[in-house]
Amino acid sequence: MEFKTLRNIENSFKQIRLFTFVFAILCFGVVGIVVYKSYSFAEEQRQKIYVLDNGKSLMVALSQDMSINRPVEAREHVRRFHELFFTVAPDKSAIESNVKRAFNMADQSAFNYYKDLSEKGYYNRIISGNIQQRVEIDSVVADFNNYPYAVKTYGKQFIIRASNLTIRNLVTNCQLVNSVRSDSNPQGFTIEKFNVNENKDVETVNR
Repeated sequence: MEFKTLRNIENSFKQIRLFTFVFAILCFGVVGIVVYKSYSFAEEQRQKIYVLDNGKSLMVALSQDMSINRPVEAREHVRRFHELFFTVAPDKSAIESNVKRAFNMADQSAFNYYKDLSEKGYYNRIISGNIQQRVEIDSVVADFNNYPYAVKTYGKQFIIRASNLTIRNLVTNCQLVNSVRSDSNPQGFTIEKFNVNENKDVETVNR
């Protein structure tokens, strides 16, 4: 009888140890889940930016890694440069204003191309002939695996005269390097080694 009692006591201790071990495991599990959830919640909150709307109410904005948008910004930078550089009105001040804004987005190579056109009388013919010129960019192809980024741009020029409309192919290439963001260069890139590969007439339509 005494032996049986001792065995019951021993079994009870084993059960208590087992229950204690299981309880400890559960406690550690609960603590681990709480810590993980707390960390995840803190990370989510760090992705949110609270913006004061006209000093009245708070709006939630989401933050993200700036590098995610760099390819989009690069293509927009190149597209905007071409629009400014190749959109020409028969007005000297308008031409100078556009190319000056374009020069803020590029290096000396763009100025050299502009100077070459000026010396050939290109802009004088635009003004004297009352010619309008605009550009439409079809695509901007860039290699973001290597720095500086090599970029090739495909588009069309529309040269509008009183008597006809001339359409030209426009193919250019350049390199993009990271630069400082500013009001005149919001994407923070600089175009280097700008070169026009192709710029020839493909169609002329009488007006």
